[in-house]
Amino acid sequence: MKEGMKTDPCNKLQERVEADRVMFSLGTFQNVSVPVNGTVHAVVSRIPADVSFLTLQFHTHHRNVTLSYTPIPLYGSSVTAADAGLLSTLTLSQTTVSWFLKTPDGSSAAGVGVILPYTSADPVPGACNQEFPLEIDPNIYLQYNLFETTITFAPANIGYGRGESPPACDVDTDSSTRWRLVYELYQYFLPEGDLSEQSLISSLERAANVQNMQDNGRKVVSLSSHDRTQFSFSSLPGQGVIFSVIVRDPVLNTSASYIPVHTYACSFNSTLDGCSDLGRVSSKVFFTVMGLAGLFVCFVGHRFFKCELFCMGFCFMAFIFFVLITTTTTLEYDIRLALTALMGVVGGVAMVMSWWRFGSVMACVLVVGLILGFLISSIAFFTPLGDIPIFHNDVVFWVVFACIMVFVPLFFIRWPREGNIITCGVVGGYAVVLAVNAYTYTSLSYITLDVLKRLLNHNFSRAFISVPLQDIDFIMITVWVVLGVSGIVMQLYREKSRPFFPPSPYVMWKQERERRKTNVLDPSHHKPSLSARILGRIRQLTQRTEPAGETTPLLF
Repeated sequence: MKEGMKTDPCNKLQERVEADRVMFSLGTFQNVSVPVNGTVHAVVSRIPADVSFLTLQFHTHHRNVTLSYTPIPLYGSSVTAADAGLLSTLTLSQTTVSWFLKTPDGSSAAGVGVILPYTSADPVPGACNQEFPLEIDPNIYLQYNLFETTITFAPANIGYGRGESPPACDVDTDSSTRWRLVYELYQYFLPEGDLSEQSLISSLERAANVQNMQDNGRKVVSLSSHDRTQFSFSSLPGQGVIFSVIVRDPVLNTSASYIPVHTYACSFNSTLDGCSDLGRVSSKVFFTVMGLAGLFVCFVGHRFFKCELFCMGFCFMAFIFFVLITTTTTLEYDIRLALTALMGVVGGVAMVMSWWRFGSVMACVLVVGLILGFLISSIAFFTPLGDIPIFHNDVVFWVVFACIMVFVPLFFIRWPREGNIITCGVVGGYAVVLAVNAYTYTSLSYITLDVLKRLLNHNFSRAFISVPLQDIDFIMITVWVVLGVSGIVMQLYREKSRPFFPPSPYVMWKQERERRKTNVLDPSHHKPSLSARILGRIRQLTQRTEPAGETTPLLF
C-alpha cells in the first residue's frame, strides 16, 4: 500500500506536464477548450490576502465535464456535470490555487469558466453538506422530467478566516450559527426558442455572481435555514432557464452565490424527443386544425350553432379522454393523440345530436360555459396567484379552481346568448394561440398545460409554475385580445336582430307533424304518409297495368 502511494506524486506530476495550463483572473470569464483525452490545468495566482475562499464554476452547453482537485478524479474530490463547480478554502499564506478539468468519456468539450473570490465575512455555500460526495459542495443538483424540474443544494455555513476551523453546523441553532442564514432562489430565462450556445454563455455571464443575478434574475422564493433545500418548478421543454441560489448572512449583511445551473428540460443527446425535435408532426396537425376551427368559432360560431356545439363538444371530450388514457395506459404519444381526436369527434357528434334530439339549449350552454370557466380559472392560476403557498395544497387548489369554473356558466344563465358569444370569442382566440405554439414557442400554452400537468402528476402541486413573458408572448396576447374582442363584437352586432338560439330541427319536425294532424284544412293533412307513398311508388314500378276491357274508338 505504501509503495502504491509513493508512485502517486509521479503520476500527478506526469498528468500536470501533459495537461493544458489555463491561467484565470479573479472574476473574469475565461473560454476553455478540453482536448480529446486531455486535461486542462486551471490556475489562479496573486490571490489577495483578504480572500478566504474561492469558487470555480465551469459551464458547457450540454456536455458533462469533470472538475477535480487532483489530476486524477477521485470520489469525494471531483464533480461531473454540465454546470460544475468546486470551492477551495485558503491557508494563511496561500496565493495560488489550481484545479483540473477533463471530460468523463475522453471527448472534447468547450465551455466558459469563472473564479469568484469571497472574504471571511461571506457565507460558505455548501459547507454544511451531509448529502453529496464533496466535503464542501457549492453545486446545485438538477433533475427534470416532462412535468417538473427539481433542484437540490446543500446548506451553507457562516464565513470564517484563513487557517481557522469552520464553525460547527448542527451544534446550536442560535443567531451565532449557520441557522441565521437566509437563502434566495432565482430564475433567469433565456430568450424563447433560442437553444444556441452563444445565448447560454452570454446569459450565464449575467447570472454568475450575486449582483448580476439580483439585477437580471427573478427571485422566486426566500427561505430560512429551517426550510427544505429542495424545490420544484414546472418544466418548460425548449425554454432555457438558469437557476441560482444566493445565501445571505443578515447579521454581517454579506452574501455568496452557489454554482448556477441551467436546463432546457430536454436532451441534446437523444435521437427521440430531443431538443431539436420538440414539435411533433402529429401535434402540429392536431393544433393547426384546432386553430382553424377556433378562428371559425371566434367569428361565426353562434351563427352556425351546430358547428360551434361540435367544436365545444370535441374540446370537452378530448380533454377528459386524454387525461384518462394518459393516467391509465402507457401508449405512445402519437397513438394517444389519435385516440383523443377520435373520442373528441364522438363527443362533438354526441353534443350536436343531444341538442338536435332534445332541443335543450341551456344544457348545451352549460357545457360551453364550463369550458369558458375552465379557461378563466386556468388564467387566474397562471398568474403569480398560482405560486401562493396555500395553493400548493391539492385540496385548496382544486376547490377554488372548481368554484371559479362553475361560477362562470351560472353567471351567464341570465344572458345565455351573450355568454355563448363571449365563449366563442375567448376560447376560439386561445385555440389560435395554441396553433401558433405548435410552430413557435410561446408561454401562453402553459395556461392550460400547467393544469393538465397537475391532473397527470400528483407531485406537480409542489412545483413553482412561473414562466417568462417575452416579446412573442406579448404579441400573442395582443393577437388573442384582438381576435376575442373583434369576434365578440361582430357576433353581438350580427345576432342582435335574430332569435337568441336556432330551434332544434327535431322539435320543429315534431311540431310540424302535430300541426298537420290537427289542421284538416291543410292540404298536407290529406296526403298519405311517407311510408305509404314510398310503397305505392314501388308498386307502380313493379306491377304491369292490365287493360280495362273492350274499348270503342271515338267518333268524330
